[in-house]
Amino acid sequence: MYLVIVGVLLLAGKMSGFGPMAGWSWWLVLAPFGGAILWWHFADTSGWTKRRQMNLMEERKRQRRQRSLAALGLDVGRDKRAHAVRAEVARRTAAAAAAAAPAAQPADVDGQRRSVDPTL
Repeated sequence: MYLVIVGVLLLAGKMSGFGPMAGWSWWLVLAPFGGAILWWHFADTSGWTKRRQMNLMEERKRQRRQRSLAALGLDVGRDKRAHAVRAEVARRTAAAAAAAAPAAQPADVDGQRRSVDPTL
């Protein structure tokens, strides 16, 4: 879209004889229109515009569902966030407890625990 706007401005400048555009070649003035055509062709054949439109529709659906659930008093997103925070706290607590626990005695080759005390 920006290339089309630039092309229209350049074309208007060329037609009215405004500034340096009056002396420019027609090829240079019309080049943004060719760039816009190439961009639209690329965007359509690569599926970029379709993916963008699908993402926009999914976002609208998600927002509509959230509004509906909030209107019913079922704010599911808040419950998910609270569950995620509780799980993170539990994970950190377990990690801190594991770090504070004394190290286990090393096992010998046969898997039996041996005393670390060299006097035994």
